[in-house]
Amino acid sequence: MSNHRRRKHHSAVAKKATQKFFRSIAPTILAIILCLTATHALSAQESQIHTKPIPELIVQSRTLTAGASASGNQITLNGRTLAGAWLQESRTDGQVKTHLSDGAFRQFMGVDFLSSNSAARQPVEWFSPVNQPVVLATRQLKGYRYLDITNFAQAAGWQFQANGDILAIAIPKAQIKDIRQSQQPSGVSNPPFQSARIVLDLDRPAPWQLSQGLPITEADEPAARANREWIVAMEGIADAGLIQRYAPPTSLPNPLPKLPAQPTRQPLIRKLEVVNNRTIISLSVPFGMSPQIFTLADPNRLVIDLRPDALVQRDITWASGLRWRQQFVNLGTERFPVVWLDINPQQVGLTLKPIGTDPNSQTGIAPLIQMAQQSSVVAAINAGYFNRNNKLPLGAIRRDGQWLSGPILNRGAIAWNDSGQFYFGRLTLQETLIAANNQRLPILFVNSGYVQSGIARYTPTWGTSYTPLTDNEVLLVVQKDRVINQLLGGKSGETAVPIPQDGYLLTLRANATNTASQLPIGTAVSITSTTNSAEFNRYPHIMGAGPLLVQNNQIVLNAQSEKFSKAFIRQKAIRSGICTTANGSLMIAAVHNRAGGLGPTLAEHAQLMKNIGCVNALNLDGGSSTSLYLGGQLLDRSPNTAARVHNGLGVFLQQQ
Repeated sequence: MSNHRRRKHHSAVAKKATQKFFRSIAPTILAIILCLTATHALSAQESQIHTKPIPELIVQSRTLTAGASASGNQITLNGRTLAGAWLQESRTDGQVKTHLSDGAFRQFMGVDFLSSNSAARQPVEWFSPVNQPVVLATRQLKGYRYLDITNFAQAAGWQFQANGDILAIAIPKAQIKDIRQSQQPSGVSNPPFQSARIVLDLDRPAPWQLSQGLPITEADEPAARANREWIVAMEGIADAGLIQRYAPPTSLPNPLPKLPAQPTRQPLIRKLEVVNNRTIISLSVPFGMSPQIFTLADPNRLVIDLRPDALVQRDITWASGLRWRQQFVNLGTERFPVVWLDINPQQVGLTLKPIGTDPNSQTGIAPLIQMAQQSSVVAAINAGYFNRNNKLPLGAIRRDGQWLSGPILNRGAIAWNDSGQFYFGRLTLQETLIAANNQRLPILFVNSGYVQSGIARYTPTWGTSYTPLTDNEVLLVVQKDRVINQLLGGKSGETAVPIPQDGYLLTLRANATNTASQLPIGTAVSITSTTNSAEFNRYPHIMGAGPLLVQNNQIVLNAQSEKFSKAFIRQKAIRSGICTTANGSLMIAAVHNRAGGLGPTLAEHAQLMKNIGCVNALNLDGGSSTSLYLGGQLLDRSPNTAARVHNGLGVFLQQQ
């Protein structure tokens, strides 16, 4: 069979298979179409991407019947499988429109998003002429914001092929013709500094991805201040001479006698290699610096600046009532990169709720990005503390009036309702078990991984069973307000005890085990429950963390009273926070390392939150847990550097 006939035969087979697939999912397709918002007209600037014509590329597949749609959560980029939401729809004129989630577009293609005050239009830069951004139409659907990249991709010579829930994207490979290094003055920085610049000369625009690696430690060097590895991967092939230029030196067959070690400056480019038709550049970035990457056209260049203030300022209206903001916030002579989401809780359809790894159990940890996608939220931030070893919560989580985890240590918490009202304060739950003869016994903890001597209670919201957290607990099974059994827990972590759906378990620890004799089988019991402050009783949703930072526009930080350690109080670390503003908006924020140094102390965090407009603010779990999620992407860090967490706060957009 000739090549022409073989291509024609394969094309016919593919077309029949695609038509059969879309006939089978037609009902689902119709439902998706009805959910979609109207498509907005594209700016004429979209056609201004300058690329060389590529006549050998086929046009975008148009096997969809008119009015049909396809979607999925996986893409293949030049054969590599990646997690990314996409959507295709056909028009009556025969054109197939392709939409990619903005998270996938930004992370996998290297497209830079510019500030915008319209949720319907997103200006972007990608090898664009100076001051000529491309403007893409957007739409919201099921937790994602999709960008119409049809004309953008056509101008760049990309081709698409949908196969089930996978969208294959084929992009021509660029040639990396040269790599140049130089030093650049900071310009407006105070104090001024010299940034290292690396420029890749390309023969055409090409997608690129950035990720952070591990610390590059030398002997006797603390990891906290070591160089960091950053990896730039480009859909392009480096010239053989470039690969040789950055090849590691080979060992001499007869090495010279070992001399005393001399301090050496690590090269910025540690390694350059071509793997699976991609060029991988490993950078050694000094402590306090980060890569800031942008693209230029005519000629096409990828520019990597290593700067202490690499965060790019953005103010993007991502959806109605939801803004993505990031900028450096000054605190004296220090500058802190802050990334936050500004949410209007009065916007119809926007609601906030705690999210977790498993709706049926309080045991488990997962990356926030996974947790958010499972919960179908548009935005999220990591929230309360937890025990990373046993994967149990350590603080207040209440959702829809049910305690998933009770408060501990009178720590700071935020409470809210679905009408957009909020309350911040320090929270204690006071529960009392009342038995015969008006006998009253304090219940110290409810559904908690925090272990102390005394009585704790576990309800069905904890899960289907409870496994003792300490040795020799006495477990009382309460069903329909009556003790129906007493059990010995034995060794901790070994035997799970079922929690009755119409009752709860009481666990008596340490000295409280003597109380078991006062609660024999058959004893009728009841419980009183209230919060302190009583204001918390008014709200169905609560998230505790701490310490409380700002209340009624005053800094009220008192970490010692909330039983945080002195080391924690002094620590400089990446931090997460949540707050409300004077105009009633809610903000969830991530604060990373200051320019040239480490993250904020708690005192600095309180002041930073006040500086961005918070009148009430709460510190959330931080460090490696800090993660700020929006529409399938982490805004504040590389996903591979974010630790797994127990819970988060999720923003739901119900009108999708």
